[in-house]
Amino acid sequence: MIIITWNVQWCRGIDGKVDPARIARVAHGLADFDVLCLQEVAVNFPGLLGSHGEDEIAELAAALSGHVPIFGVATDLLGERGGRRQFGNAIFTRLPVLQTFRHSLPWPADRSVPSMQRMALEAVVAAGSGPLRIICTHLEYYSVPQRRAQVEALRALHEEACGHARAPRAADERPGGSFDIAPRPASAILCGDFNFKPNDPEHARITAPFATGTPGLVDVWSALHPDQAHPPTVGLYEEGWPLYCCDFAFATQDLVPRLRAVTVDSCTQASDHQPMIIELAD
Repeated sequence: MIIITWNVQWCRGIDGKVDPARIARVAHGLADFDVLCLQEVAVNFPGLLGSHGEDEIAELAAALSGHVPIFGVATDLLGERGGRRQFGNAIFTRLPVLQTFRHSLPWPADRSVPSMQRMALEAVVAAGSGPLRIICTHLEYYSVPQRRAQVEALRALHEEACGHARAPRAADERPGGSFDIAPRPASAILCGDFNFKPNDPEHARITAPFATGTPGLVDVWSALHPDQAHPPTVGLYEEGWPLYCCDFAFATQDLVPRLRAVTVDSCTQASDHQPMIIELAD
């Protein structure tokens, strides 16, 4: 099973061109992926640099035939030309999607810096080894208090899901209705652009132990490369931008023995971030 996570900067490359089809071509060239998790996907946002208001979900879906698109809108504003301006995360998967969740993350007031609403997009997919939660997220860049609140929310969501896994709710007596039960397992991959660095307190908090019964989250790069620093995922091709890693994937402890490879592609210039590829035995 192969998962790619990538902040695509509204499909804008280092050359300044917005090109969703290029994102799809690069992703296909990286691996024969089962799940593609994207951050910073835009619909009807002509104010973004290089954009003409593309419906990037539609264009990506057309270029990723065979993968079901799931859009998680974080920012949803009135469009200047009508309709809605939407910005958020997306998951494209060829695995059956058992259920999805769209979690708005906390956005406490912080007038000192720019900020925007953030969210976590969760899809429960039917992997070969059983149901698996895939969570794609993008945390606040400028505001440390907001980012820390969002980390706490992600931890709470993980605890909630594990609670559902331990104690599934009662079945409704009318199957097929809105109370139908679908799996929400404890096993999970949490990935995206977290806007913190490997040595920041937020990283330590994500991987901190939980109460009994909730499996911890492990940085997959550190699990497979314990003696190697995280490779940079931003700053490789933008002049004046520092090199560092802020894109991560975290797996529940039960998945660590199934990790086979974790790599960061340092070649593509289709975005200002570099994609990460995670391979699990399935």
